[in-house]
Amino acid sequence: MNIKLIAIGKTDDKNLQSLINDYQKRLSFYIKFDLEVIPDLKNSKNLSESQQKEKEGELILSKLSATDQLLLLDENGKSFSSIDFSEELQKKMNSGIKTVVFVIGGPYGFSEMVYAKASGKIALSQMTFSHQMVRLFFIEQLYRGFTILRNEPYHHQ
Repeated sequence: MNIKLIAIGKTDDKNLQSLINDYQKRLSFYIKFDLEVIPDLKNSKNLSESQQKEKEGELILSKLSATDQLLLLDENGKSFSSIDFSEELQKKMNSGIKTVVFVIGGPYGFSEMVYAKASGKIALSQMTFSHQMVRLFFIEQLYRGFTILRNEPYHHQ
């Protein structure tokens, strides 16, 4: 199974980017992982919230293949403990899905087209985090999930 994370906008903070790179490298020992960044929309100040969501949605959907399973990182999604999330990853690997694509939306969330295509939503927290921080938190949780599945000492319960 492959895992892909799509995110809108680049990470400006060099410290955050360094941590993201570190966890991406760690994750590569367990699974094929790709982080794809869709550049911020140009002239977004001239767009309404719904127009911005629609344009971002078109860009997100253009990055998917027909067989990808799409899961949205959304504050209204299902919450998991780290152990439950690792079990969910195992189920996906056992199901024969070739690629699972997780998406961090733009500042206003997702368009209706993206919600319609998605097979589920996952919440990292009920709190709101910057989109840049969410990348780090999510990639770390993927790494933690794989260490749990391998009974490695990273996660403490």
